[in-house]
Parts: sequence; C-alpha cells; structure tokens
Amino acid sequence: MFQQRINWLMKRPWLVGVIFVVIVVLSFAAGAAFVRDQQSTFTLEDGSVVGIGEVQRMAEDVDFQMFWDVWKILQDDYLRGPVSEKDLLYSALDGLVQGVGDPYSRFFNPEDAQGFETDLEGKFEGIGAEIAIKDDRVVIVAPLAGSPAITAGIKAGDTVYLIDEADTTGMSIDEAVRRIRGPGGSIVTLTVSHDGMDDIVEVPITRDVIEISSVEWEVRDDGVAVIDIFFFNEDTARNFNKAVVDVLAQGASSLVIDMRNNPGGFLDRAVTIAGEWVGNKTVVFEKMEDGYLVPLDAQGVARLAGLKTVVLVNGGSASATEIVAGALQDYELATVIGEQTFGKGSVQSYREFNDGSGLKLTIAEWLTPKGRSIQDDGITPDEIIEYTEEDFDAGIDQQFDRAIEILKTNE
Repeated sequence: MFQQRINWLMKRPWLVGVIFVVIVVLSFAAGAAFVRDQQSTFTLEDGSVVGIGEVQRMAEDVDFQMFWDVWKILQDDYLRGPVSEKDLLYSALDGLVQGVGDPYSRFFNPEDAQGFETDLEGKFEGIGAEIAIKDDRVVIVAPLAGSPAITAGIKAGDTVYLIDEADTTGMSIDEAVRRIRGPGGSIVTLTVSHDGMDDIVEVPITRDVIEISSVEWEVRDDGVAVIDIFFFNEDTARNFNKAVVDVLAQGASSLVIDMRNNPGGFLDRAVTIAGEWVGNKTVVFEKMEDGYLVPLDAQGVARLAGLKTVVLVNGGSASATEIVAGALQDYELATVIGEQTFGKGSVQSYREFNDGSGLKLTIAEWLTPKGRSIQDDGITPDEIIEYTEEDFDAGIDQQFDRAIEILKTNE
C-alpha cells in the first residue's frame, strides 16, 4: 500500500486559500441597535411555514423591507417564473452567510448538507481530490491515494482553468465541487496546468465511488512503524487505535506519522490522536472572539510517548493535521519534517436545521499549546525538505528518507 505514497506527493509551497473537505458570529456595522420587535413567519408555496424569528431593528441605513420588495418582484416579474420559494430562501441564506466574508463559513441547503455529512463519513462519488481557491482560480490541494484523479495524472498544485467547458475564474468552491462530482462511471474533463509548468493540458477523468480509508499502517523489517493518516473523519480515531495496538504488538522501535496532503477534519479526532503522545495535556487552545482561550485537553494514556517519532507534513497538510503536528512539536515529542503547512487555523461549528439544511460557521481560531497561531502561517517544520518535480519523476522521497535516517540515529 505504501508503494502508492510517491504517486500523491507533490511540492506545494504556495498554498493560500480555502480547503473544501470532501468539513463567527454575524457582525453588523458599528452602532447597529438590536431590539425585540415582533415574531414573524412566512408561508411558502407548499404550505410550510418558515419562521424568520424575532425581527430585529437594523441600523438606520439598513432597510430590510428591500428584501421583501425584491422577493415580490422576482415572484411577479421574472421572465422564467414562477420561482421556487424554497430556492429563493436557501439562496438568500447562503448570501447572508457569505456576507461575513469568511471563506470557511457557509450555509448548506438540504441536498448539499447531506453531501457534506457524507464527505465526513469518508464516502462520495467524484474524482478523489481536495480543491481550493487561489488567485481566483480552482487549484488542486491533494489528489487522494489510488483515486481516479491520481490515475488520470492530476497532481497537487495543479491550477484548474476549465471544468468541462466552464471557466473557473471567479468560480466558488461550491460550484466547482458540484461540477467535478457526478455519478460513478461518468467523465469530467479538467483543463489544468501542473505546478511550475506553463503547458495547459486537458485531463479526462472517469468518476468513481470514493471510499476513504483514513488510516493505513505497516511495520517495516527494520522495526520502524509507518502510519499514514489521510483524513480526520468519523472512523479515524478508531482506525488509529487499531494501528497503535498493532504496531506496539509487533514491537515497533520508532514511528513515522505521515500526514502529508491530509486536509484535516474533525477537531475531536485530532485531540484524541495527539493524546497518544501528550497524555492528558492541552493539545490546542480555541481563541474566541473576545480573546478568551479555551484549552482542549486530551484524555489519552500516551501509549506512543516512548517511541521516537517523526511527523511528515507539507503544503497540503491543514487544519486538524496542523493541530497534531503543532502539539507534538511544542512538547518536543516528535521531529516535524517536510514543507510549511497550509495554515488553516480557524474553528467551525456545524448546526443542522429541521429541514435538513445546515450552517458551518467560524467561531474561533486555533493556537498551539505554546500559543502559536496556525492561521495563515501554518506549522514550520523542524527540518524543511522540499519535494520537487525532479524527486517525483525519479521516484525519490527525500522527506521520508530523512525521517528514517533520524529514527536510525542513536537508536
């Protein structure tokens, strides 16, 4: 299984954007006054009643009546009407969340919410690649090991210019995901340029059902255990526990934790896994809007604290990955090797509504145990080793080789 590692590692020192995991309080203008006014509901065309809650008086320069005026004009005058009221409602709520200007906060209609939750379960239909937005274009963060994207030749760092015939300039993550995904067996064509190259090529990709195993491991003949963590989804903590039990039973002498191209996932899974080294210490702090720090402590028994450990990261390592790497680095429980990580250090909560729609909202940012901010800057490895195009072509992994060298020093 580890023979595939070379196929999905690529150089990405530039990544600044938004990861869409295949997983802030609304602030108004200063001086806005909020007072209770009245309870209001709106009856949709199918007879369902939508409560719009307690209407709040806005700032003097905000006239919410405009919303209902535009609503009525759309219903009365739009050329291709009638317009679905539910579509209007969900689009309005999506626009409301976009108004905060945060790329990680978004509203999901029921269909998209189901897809988002399915992603976190580790199964979906598509090409098997994490995407982001950089310089107003869709870019590939990390194609997944063994995915249709890998098979077709998609590489981390690729800039996507067209999805089929659709230009990606200004395209949102949501639209890009909708266009790239599709039933297994169907074909989507991405027009891309590979990172660091000028040529633009068309890459047809046959979609498939993507089932993600979040953790894989082996114990090498030299006693070094290698654990790959691809995601932090629902089964990650359970699978990581299996890996720990197995590598300890096999008498592993040291450990490589490979989290390159891991875009993150559930916060609590990251805290649980870090606890296998830090025990019951603080893994990460949540810094709230008012500056208050909330420590998140692990409840682990530090089963791996006695094993010499190297953690591998790169530009595709983000979010929960950065939490684990940062905690082990701060407590000097592991040597971190590779490239600067992505720098996704904000906390999102997820709320589901009665109709199946959902809201993912940024509520805090992460700090490492020593108070380092992860947002934007990411985690700087103890040893920076780039994974170059030449390494890829030659089938060389200098980052992994250096990890083994460190583990074999002064055994």
